[in-house]
Amino acid sequence: MSRLFGTDGIRGVANVDLKPTLAYALGRATAHRLVGPDGALVVGQDTRRSGDMFVAAITAGATSLGSDVHQVGVVPTPALAFLAGEGDFAAGIMVSASHNPADDNGLKVLDEQGLKLDDAIEDELEQLIWRAEELAGVRNGDLGRAIAAHQLLDRYRDHRLGLAGTIPAGGLRVILDCANGSGCAVGPEVLEATGAAVEVIHADPDGVNINVASGATDPAALAQTVVERAADVGFALDGDADRLIAVDASGNVVDGDQVLGILALDRLERDALPGGGLVVSVLSNGGLQTAVEAAGGHVVRTPVGDKYILEGMQVSGSGLGGEKSGHVIVREHTTSGDGIVTALEVLRVMTRAGRSLADLATRIELLPQQQRAIKARHKDQWEGDRVLQEAIADAGRRLGGSGRVLVRPSGTEPALRVMVEGPDAALVTELADTLATLAGERLN
Repeated sequence: MSRLFGTDGIRGVANVDLKPTLAYALGRATAHRLVGPDGALVVGQDTRRSGDMFVAAITAGATSLGSDVHQVGVVPTPALAFLAGEGDFAAGIMVSASHNPADDNGLKVLDEQGLKLDDAIEDELEQLIWRAEELAGVRNGDLGRAIAAHQLLDRYRDHRLGLAGTIPAGGLRVILDCANGSGCAVGPEVLEATGAAVEVIHADPDGVNINVASGATDPAALAQTVVERAADVGFALDGDADRLIAVDASGNVVDGDQVLGILALDRLERDALPGGGLVVSVLSNGGLQTAVEAAGGHVVRTPVGDKYILEGMQVSGSGLGGEKSGHVIVREHTTSGDGIVTALEVLRVMTRAGRSLADLATRIELLPQQQRAIKARHKDQWEGDRVLQEAIADAGRRLGGSGRVLVRPSGTEPALRVMVEGPDAALVTELADTLATLAGERLN
């Protein structure tokens, strides 16, 4: 049996392989292991229609063991992390599948500091989930309470408004793409507090349109809008607003690696990057590493997943880290990826330097890189397939010492992910396509 928790919680197709009975069991397991009968749990959700169902199930599970559940409603994942870490709650659970399609959903458990759980604690929760009905419940007088707590979002909003108020972005035109997700709840107001003129798109969630032709995973509409409106910059959040992808005034996408590079180089120039270190995942582009090292910094690489980025930052003492996908952690403000904070920090660099996003991005010359996600029923068997292993080794030889191939099973969906990077764009594309086709044939 594969591990229940992936790199970002438990995910699956809502009501198909991720069922409310599992959410109920998770509620009981979390209450037993992390909260206790006298403690409180805070629960939030994104805009998927299935969110209400899962929140109700989690609440039933946790209250059956005597824990109170504060339901904050639709909030960004970083807002839920902020609330969980304030000290009033023993744990938090965010119901969201982030950038995944609307039919998916997910369950992310956070500790009392608002941090994602260590793998060992996730394993303990998984064992408790499988025997959730064995956990002793409480009688009526000791049941936990379900508490409507929508007003708690104001704590996060006020904090982010405080950050925005320190950025003099008046005169800039900004397009914000909320991906019809939970960033709608607070993102526009926070960016407007910088003084920028903000136009918002994809901010009309209906429960099924989250991430559809919008947001960080599909910024084409944002790029078109930026050009049509003659805006200075565009920002695309994902469904739960923990990622950010930017677009320059010409409609060119500035991905997470370039955003990280822009922030890192600014901090290195101001001697404001502790230890000179930037923490990134193994997927981040080699061009980012070259740019940071040329500026006198260094790069630390971790496994994929923002919780591993944070662990790397804690160990190395770095104040900045993130992923190519747009998860960026600025430790002076947050302990999790927060697309709204990332947008503020990009605006801060633009206004401080008096330079356009395009100009700033040219300093990070990325190597050609291609990624493929291959649906694979047997994604975990890739290392045991001799034909696939030989093809991967051959690809590495053809790239030589200036390129690399990275293959890994997805931690959030039934897929194998292939990344190829090197100086020759045509060869990189050819090898990525070849490996993806072969993986599809061998692992299905």
